Parts: sequence; structure tokens; C-alpha cells
Amino acid sequence: GEGSAVSEKRLLVLARLDHAEAMRVAAGLTISGHAVRIVFMTGPVAETEENAANAELLELAEVEAMTTVAAMADDLPLLDAAALALAIAGADIVLSL
Repeated sequence: GEGSAVSEKRLLVLARLDHAEAMRVAAGLTISGHAVRIVFMTGPVAETEENAANAELLELAEVEAMTTVAAMADDLPLLDAAALALAIAGADIVLSL
């Protein structure tokens, strides 16, 4: 069908400034069949209803979530600088939001 010419890309979303928007974008990108990972950066994700709903979206969309924020390490795999660099190097497209 249409879109079969689009090869699956590995997308990495860096959630730096707007966690909520980054989560929405990451979930949306999976619709095209891409493998999407998100890295939460800068600080812990605010505990809002919107973020809770977006986190659910990520799970449903099977987006792999990681973080560089030590305070979030209980919930998500914690990346150090080297691991983050590897994740970025391994992605076809990197989006920073």
C-alpha cells in the first residue's frame, strides 16, 4: 500500500523544554511505523493530568522512554552522557523539544 516505500526510521525525541509536547510528538510519530524513543531531560516531568494522559499514550504507542534526570531513575532507565550520546548516534532522526 501507500507508504510501503518509507523505510522504518529510528527516531529519538529529546524532551528538554516542553515535556508534554515532546510526549505528544513521540506518540504521534509511531503512527508512521517508526521506532520511537524519548529521553526526558532538564528536570522531572511535572505531575499534571495532561502529562499523565501523555504518558499513557506513550505506553500504548510502545515508545521507549528513558531519562537523564536522576530524580526519574526510579521509573525509567537512567542515561549518563555516554549512553545519551550512543542513543543520539543510533537514531536516524533526532528531534529536540
